[in-house]
Amino acid sequence: MPDLFDNLPQAAHPDAPARPLADRLRPRALAEVIGQAQVLGPEAPLGAMLAAGSLSSLIFWGPPGVGKTTIARLLAAETNLHFVQISAIFTGVPELRKVFDAARLRRQQGRGTLLFVDEIHRFNKAQQDGFLPHMEDGTILLVGATTENPSFELNAALLSRAQVLVLTRLDLADLERLAQRAEQEIGRALPLDGPAREALLEMADGDGRALLNLIEQVTAWPLDGQPNGKLDREGLTRRLTRRASKYDKSGDEHYNLISALHKSVRGSDPDAALYWFARMLEGGEDPRFLARRITRMAVEDIGLADPQAQSVCLHAWETFERLGSPEGELALSQAVVYLALAPKSNAGYVAYKAARAAARAHGSEPPPRHILNAPTRLMKEQGYGAGYAYDHDAEDGFSGQDYFPETMKREVFYAPVDRGFERDLRKRVEFFANLRAKRREG
Repeated sequence: MPDLFDNLPQAAHPDAPARPLADRLRPRALAEVIGQAQVLGPEAPLGAMLAAGSLSSLIFWGPPGVGKTTIARLLAAETNLHFVQISAIFTGVPELRKVFDAARLRRQQGRGTLLFVDEIHRFNKAQQDGFLPHMEDGTILLVGATTENPSFELNAALLSRAQVLVLTRLDLADLERLAQRAEQEIGRALPLDGPAREALLEMADGDGRALLNLIEQVTAWPLDGQPNGKLDREGLTRRLTRRASKYDKSGDEHYNLISALHKSVRGSDPDAALYWFARMLEGGEDPRFLARRITRMAVEDIGLADPQAQSVCLHAWETFERLGSPEGELALSQAVVYLALAPKSNAGYVAYKAARAAARAHGSEPPPRHILNAPTRLMKEQGYGAGYAYDHDAEDGFSGQDYFPETMKREVFYAPVDRGFERDLRKRVEFFANLRAKRREG
């Protein structure tokens, strides 16, 4: 419900409670939104839609506190649509009928309606189907918001009529900009030293609303006896004990536990890995964070020694998304066991980093001309494609040609280990290396 004092001077209402900082800093135009350039930029989906003057129904998928409601409200303002906001948690069929009836009357009077539905995944299939005719006849332009995977939680019919846009957590640079904006609003700098300020941003965990709430707490504290009137990291953590345990992604406890889990998996100890996995769950860690991290372990520490490991992790992650907690956590625990017992190799990871370093060092070198396509006569005259050997026509299906830039020395990035499936890959690498040497000698 709008604040009755929004448009009146604050001083005229001395007994009115101050508006929350998050409300006072709510952007008034899309250009003021911090982050989400991947959907709001000039070439991004929303930027392109607004430039073309054609806005379609949308589903915003992203974590809390990243601007889903704000962007929807501003889209309505940008397109001169009447903004209506409902929550699937508190809205039933009778309320929906009233919303649709009002939107239909509004349309007859010449104005459209942008209906923003928060937590849209909470509606059941029948309720979701109820939106379809009103979307199709133009009664409403639907903008739904969800923190859950739309592929699993929303009907295919609804998804086919709306574009899904992914909103991401704010990064530290975005959160710093938001903190600076908050400081301008409250008229003073945060009473934190450098490390404490960094800790505060990390505690927000990419959630802009959470950061502003934390800032309100910090600015309300008495700081008598603090050096230079500022809190250090230890003092901040002590005062925000509960918040820090949940949001401080740079805190010792959090990183100690994830390090213990990762290294237990790398060390092929399934029992220790399960223990640290359970410790993190008992401590309130988000299972999705763990799903992401164990998938990273498969990529980083197992790689091609067991190509199946990544699939096991992704399937466990998908199972969690479908089942939720606590049943879905069992699938993640089984993935942890699988990773711990899988053969280990970081050869692919090392090769990738070496290739990236070489790309930075030789980033302007063109490919050799013999592997460039020549669709035009001019390109053929320039030597494009000249001398290219079609590998399928060569003996053993291998020409042995050099595919690195002509001015760059041939590099060896990938050195597979003699374990698991990479044992076979190592034989292939050696086979082609020897064959390449023979082709050059010939």
